[in-house]
Amino acid sequence: MGRFRLSGSAAEPHQAHTLIRSSPLALAQAYETRAKLIASHTELAEEGAIEIVVIKTTGDAILNKPLADIGGKGLFTKEIDDALLNSEIDIAVHSMKDVPTYLPEKTILPCNLPREDVRDAFISLTASSLAELPAGSTVGTTSLRRKSQLLHRYPLLKVVENFRGNVQTRLKKLHNKEVEGTLLALAGLKRLNMTENVSSIISMDEMLPAVAQGAIGIACRSDDDKMANYLASLNHEETRLAVACERAFLLTLDGSCRTPIAGYACRDEDGNCIFKGLVASPDGKKVLETSRKGPYAFEDMVLMGKDAGQELLSRAGSGFFDS
Repeated sequence: MGRFRLSGSAAEPHQAHTLIRSSPLALAQAYETRAKLIASHTELAEEGAIEIVVIKTTGDAILNKPLADIGGKGLFTKEIDDALLNSEIDIAVHSMKDVPTYLPEKTILPCNLPREDVRDAFISLTASSLAELPAGSTVGTTSLRRKSQLLHRYPLLKVVENFRGNVQTRLKKLHNKEVEGTLLALAGLKRLNMTENVSSIISMDEMLPAVAQGAIGIACRSDDDKMANYLASLNHEETRLAVACERAFLLTLDGSCRTPIAGYACRDEDGNCIFKGLVASPDGKKVLETSRKGPYAFEDMVLMGKDAGQELLSRAGSGFFDS
């Protein structure tokens, strides 16, 4: 996640400090955002207008425990949110799937960049697909969403949990034969130009993605009209609406890192919104799915996400996620 600081009036030189998470993927996303800002606002092309500074979030620093045990995905955004609210930075760049369903008071998230491929990728040194892995093979993942869907389709595989670290760290663990395979977001591999590592791309029918997977969001303070105008020039509305639909679904389910939830909204060939949602038990033995279709418009899509979430809550009943 990158964080930009832009200061000065429109007629004066601008200075922007970009603070990012220490992973190479966070750096790639910061550079992508910077390039788009410069393309839209020539004054930001001046030398020193945007400076990138690397920092480490709590989520990056603690790698020996599952996210759910140390506070969840919000640990990747807390330091960023604090810096934004303290006016240490003016713009915060987030991987949207790491952003909690609530935003800190006095902040807004009005911009999403065009979404990258939302699918998951399978990576292995011994098999070209999940189906080719022998029974008893181990797959490393930190994601309950991936674990539950994997075990639902391939119950004879084993999952190594708390397989944390950045993309490079996970690939190193794979090469060290700690596991026979791993699953990563294809979007991240594309942004890092590392798709040569992909053994196969997992179809949407086999594994539904995380809510907002592949999407980058950019936040600013709610009272900062200048930054809001900068961000408006970068917003990709189709992505923003899809993410809003998916996050409404997640919020209704009160999703957390302890809850296997997947959801994806997209525009079909007729211009309508198609939403698919899923909840599962952590062991993958129970999977509930639903879908919706309606107008590709903000209010309609948020209602679709909420309605789908309420349906699955009702169908799941109490104790569903305890197995």
